[in-house]
Amino acid sequence: MTQLIDRDLTDAGPDEPSSLGAALSRTLDGQFADRRAAAKASVPSENLLREPGQSVEEAREWVLNRLVELSGAGFGAAGIPRDADEDPDPAAAVVAFEVLSYGDLSTVIKSGVQFGLFAGAVANLGTRWHQDTFLPDITSMKLLGCYAMTELGHGSDVSGLETTITYVPESDEYEVHSETPEATKAYIGNAARDGAMAVVFGQLLVRGKHHGVHAVLVPIRDETGAALPGVTIADHGVKGGLLGVDNGMLRFDRVRVPRRMLLDRYGGVDASGQYRSPIENANRRFFTMLGTLVRGRVCIAGGAGIAARSALSIATRYALKRRQFAAPGRPDGVLLLDYLTHQRRLLPAIARAYALGFAQNELAASLVHIQGGGEHTERDQRRLETMAAGLKATATRFANDTIQECREACGGAGYMAENRLVGLRADADVFATFEGDNTVLLQLVTKALLTDYRQVWGDLDRVGMVQASARMVGGTVLERTAANLLVDRLVATARRQPEELALVDRAWHAYLFEERERHSLESLARRMRRADSRDFESVNRLGDHMLFVARAHLERVLLEAFIAGIESCTDPKAREVLERLCSLFALSSIDADRGWFAEHNRISAGRSKALGAQLNKLCAELRPDALALVEGLGVPASWLGAEFLGS
Repeated sequence: MTQLIDRDLTDAGPDEPSSLGAALSRTLDGQFADRRAAAKASVPSENLLREPGQSVEEAREWVLNRLVELSGAGFGAAGIPRDADEDPDPAAAVVAFEVLSYGDLSTVIKSGVQFGLFAGAVANLGTRWHQDTFLPDITSMKLLGCYAMTELGHGSDVSGLETTITYVPESDEYEVHSETPEATKAYIGNAARDGAMAVVFGQLLVRGKHHGVHAVLVPIRDETGAALPGVTIADHGVKGGLLGVDNGMLRFDRVRVPRRMLLDRYGGVDASGQYRSPIENANRRFFTMLGTLVRGRVCIAGGAGIAARSALSIATRYALKRRQFAAPGRPDGVLLLDYLTHQRRLLPAIARAYALGFAQNELAASLVHIQGGGEHTERDQRRLETMAAGLKATATRFANDTIQECREACGGAGYMAENRLVGLRADADVFATFEGDNTVLLQLVTKALLTDYRQVWGDLDRVGMVQASARMVGGTVLERTAANLLVDRLVATARRQPEELALVDRAWHAYLFEERERHSLESLARRMRRADSRDFESVNRLGDHMLFVARAHLERVLLEAFIAGIESCTDPKAREVLERLCSLFALSSIDADRGWFAEHNRISAGRSKALGAQLNKLCAELRPDALALVEGLGVPASWLGAEFLGS
């Protein structure tokens, strides 16, 4: 019988992890370990969490003051160049966002609005004049701003925005106008109270010609905080969470701004009154502009992962303290985490948190390479955008599901605001919506995969597709991550006799994950060929299949990132634990899709039935190291903020 460990949580200092926990944390932080450790050490942590029960105005004031404090300590504006001569540092920005996510999420999001979106738009879409003129005041918080893209009538459909930005040659100005009620900018952070300027996205019209979506800087408040002429501001008030973020609505009634206020790095009107752009194709220009803002999705994915890690840390530590029901030999009651049912609630989620963490490292590294000045192609940029969309959707869905499970796993105590889980759940809820609706983002992932698929197969008939399939495995569509050569060998091994491999054999996992993606993508491509792209219903019927393909692709990416993470681990004990965690992650994913694997003859009935017993066995094997597992997630115990855990 496995020896269970009931470690006293007060044995050592609250933030001193065990040697195993420290080794797991170093491995999970990967190439960013030093930067993350330095950021944690330097963040002002005395004022980390906002007291629950504040009014809307109290919460907004607390968050603004906290953001000023963090800005003074070098956070928030981290990674944003203060002028055109300073190089961007994407890693600093991502790490800062992650570290702030250990604290109050309203502060994180307000920081993201001010520095990631407002300053990011000026830095990435503006010229040197915009950067030199505005970035110093933005990064010092002298100029608070908004990012006004979403409209009441247009959220995910950015290309359909109805706000207009019309060039007026007589005065050499742009006129910003909300053409319809649906053109009202909505859910805009910093708009309701604090913002003095907005980056407004709208359709650019020059001498009667439409040039697509562009962005312009528009002052919205004067020095007293009053709305400027032509600008109407409304307050969204109380939301489901993120109480400290002042979301509001903006309408513009023919507001004029000077020509130079257009963020025109990729297109605008020159001194002669003519539209110029370095990118001639309008569609390419549109996606280039949006592509510069991909960092937001990378940060949200990381922040959602941190929120889930905090919840798992709270629930697991509680389960190592709370006793429920006496049992033979345990007159004082059984620890919650000694119950198999409780292990199955928490340990597979911890395993997935590690998988997401390793994948986040690879995503952040790709962002740093591309936005940090590394040589890259347009295809590399598209891959980054696809992966950012996919991991943002995956991590935020995981955060919402996991925080809710952790809340329930702590019973009535988990429902008390003082134990933080309900606040985390409320604040993380909208992560599934902003920076792109998750369902739409998953569809974008599948469309990217189909684009690669078409480029490889072209107009091959059925026989040609089958012949090309063997050449494609490991090629363009199934793009490999850092574990490419190892995974190739694992899959090749498993293809020969998959049913003879053990359930915990990594080759079998890699084989099934690849088969799930490959088969679902090929079958979707065939269905797409038969569908009439001009007929909405024929394409609409494929929606559930598209989502399955995206999820299958992302599951394979997570597994391969996990494998790469294990390969990087130099601590023998930590590596042994990570191997078990990876098996728990892989088998949980396979178990969730048992029906698909059985229907497609990828797994036998006997093997399918054996999955449950193997999952139970892995949970029992990992139970003695439960505390070290959450220590490895990297959340300092003193930052958890849950009263029922004590000091």
